[in-house]
Amino acid sequence: MSNPICPYCKQESQFVDSSVIYGKSYGMMYLCSDCDAYVGCHNGTNKAKGTLANKELRELRKKAHECFDPLWKNKTYSRSSAYKWLSEKLGIPVDKTHIAMFNKEQCKKVIALFE
Repeated sequence: MSNPICPYCKQESQFVDSSVIYGKSYGMMYLCSDCDAYVGCHNGTNKAKGTLANKELRELRKKAHECFDPLWKNKTYSRSSAYKWLSEKLGIPVDKTHIAMFNKEQCKKVIALFE
C-alpha cells in the first residue's frame, strides 16, 4: 500500500511521527511537507483518519467540528444519530459523512447549518 497522494501537489506523502509537526508525539501521520498538508492516523496503525489537508482546510474542519460536535457531546443526539442527521442535511451517504474527509465546500455547509 502506498502513502496517500497530496491533493495539492499530487506527490506521495510521507509517513512520519506527529512530533515533526507538534514537537510532541501523538502518533503517526501522513505529511506533505511541500504543501504543509497532513492527516493523522488511527492509533497504532497506518490508516489515515481522513484526507490530507492544508492549513485552510484544517481550520475549516476544526470550525465544522466546533459547530457540529456539541450535538452529540451534549447528548442531544447519539453520535451516530448526529452523523445520520448531518448526512441527510448535506445529501451525502452516512458512510461518507466524516468531517475529516470533507472538502472546503462541505465544511462551509456544516458551519452554515449552525449559524
